[in-house]
Amino acid sequence: MGAVTDDSGPASDPATLSVDDLGAALRDIVEFVDPAGWGQPPMLFALVPTAILAASQPGLIAPDDDSVLSPIAQEPFPRDTTADVAAVASRADEATSGDTDRSKTDLTADIERALATTSWPAAVAGAALIQEIVVLPPEAEGTDTLSGAAAHPERRVARLIVGALRSGTTLGLLHLRPDPAADVTDGDIELLTRHDLAADLRTALAHTFDES
Repeated sequence: MGAVTDDSGPASDPATLSVDDLGAALRDIVEFVDPAGWGQPPMLFALVPTAILAASQPGLIAPDDDSVLSPIAQEPFPRDTTADVAAVASRADEATSGDTDRSKTDLTADIERALATTSWPAAVAGAALIQEIVVLPPEAEGTDTLSGAAAHPERRVARLIVGALRSGTTLGLLHLRPDPAADVTDGDIELLTRHDLAADLRTALAHTFDES
């Protein structure tokens, strides 16, 4: 998957895209990333109407693809934005606390700053970001560093997936890493959500569609 250019033509009417269309695209991203395992850096995707890709680059679309939006992986984030997140998330199932004391808020701010320099051609109807995070129980409030989160006995590693449409619709989903002892069928991915999940990151992603 590569960059999207204006050669694809104008975007379809954003008003015709629903939050369900966005959710389906976010699930596609999780299913694309999941086979490579855990410990991956954040990834940014352009969401392009499948009909536009089918018309302009038919080789990218399977004949039986009935999706409304197709995710297109973008260039990786700068290394210093992603290294600590991937390293700590990949070691969160070990006894060690890792080697970083960077603030979790600081790392989110790094990604938001990278998004602040991002813009999209007209063919792109939405954007999505997937990153690994460490989820703590409510009673762990006050654990502000990645190393502290990785050392918490009730930590859970998860994938956070956020998306935004050009129309302003946003959505956040969470994919918890399965417990090794759990009886989970291969390919059985459960996605969780709530209305305020990753609100700041969703807003930052939506702002990538602001007119300059």
